[in-house]
Amino acid sequence: GSSGSEDEARPGTAAAAAAQKREERLRKFRELHMKRNEARKLNHQEVVEEDKRLKLPANWEAKKARLEWELKVEEKKKECAARGEDYERVKLLEISAEDAERWERKKKRKNPDLGFSDYAAAQLRQYQRLTRQIKPDLEQYEKLKEQYGEALYPTSDSLLHGTHVPSKEGVDRMVADLEKQIEKREKYSRRRPYNDDADIDYINERNAKFNKKAERFYGKYTAEIKQNLERGTAV
Repeated sequence: GSSGSEDEARPGTAAAAAAQKREERLRKFRELHMKRNEARKLNHQEVVEEDKRLKLPANWEAKKARLEWELKVEEKKKECAARGEDYERVKLLEISAEDAERWERKKKRKNPDLGFSDYAAAQLRQYQRLTRQIKPDLEQYEKLKEQYGEALYPTSDSLLHGTHVPSKEGVDRMVADLEKQIEKREKYSRRRPYNDDADIDYINERNAKFNKKAERFYGKYTAEIKQNLERGTAV
């Protein structure tokens, strides 16, 4: 009688074990399905973010960091002004000696004078130096925005010639800057003075420059030949 009851219990136990195993498999399958959907969603988000980054300018990260730094500086200036403190003095107190020395080295390396290489490079250096000196008049800019509105920003259909009249202060600044450039060029002119006692071995200025270059490169090899020719003892 006992063996019969055991035989009847075994199919029920086997069915329960099979049902439990099937339920476990279904649970794992649902977990894998949820993970796959989550991975697909994250992958899509990453693709969208990467597409946004690729569409941004190449130096966007540097510009963003620069803007954040400028905002912090402005907030610091306002805090110092509210406390009646000088921002420049407070900034110097917060800078360590190592940072100050590193900043000085970096400032010296900025736009170093590498000498003349070509006229395009010289013109670029001049342009960079002049643009760094420009200080925009934001107050005047705001007045122009109120006066002209959207017309302040020209389009392909805008007529620009003859529509802008510079202010007297702007013209004076331009004249003063041009006079300063002329004075600096005259001060650092590389034109060599004429030597009346030097031998004349050229027929014009271009030939004189050629002879100087030839003398500089080959003079030590031809000095004896030249002396012999002058004495009349050349063979």
